[in-house]
Amino acid sequence: MTKIEAVIRPSLFEDVKAALAREGVEGMTISEVTGSGRRRGQMGPNGMTTSTHLTPKVKIELVVPDSKAATLLEVIRVAAATGKVGDGKIWITHIDETIRIRTGERSESAV
Repeated sequence: MTKIEAVIRPSLFEDVKAALAREGVEGMTISEVTGSGRRRGQMGPNGMTTSTHLTPKVKIELVVPDSKAATLLEVIRVAAATGKVGDGKIWITHIDETIRIRTGERSESAV
């Protein structure tokens, strides 16, 4: 199994969620987070960089079968991309085990 974590612009969350739903994704964890990237600022409309150390973002976490990971990674990347600084990041992690607390199901059947 693979865990996909994506930190994206809040304004694109609904687009990403809809794109994942079209691929059959039913469960995910969503968090409102703040963070800073490499540039630690935002470009204003006048071209000046303003000092913004923490920018609001949305973090999406989902655990998926390995066979779907590459497709869903690309779905997120395309839906969240504006081509501008601050689009976000995606992290991929291998998951050894998942357990559904209520039933005790394990591995992919618990996802």
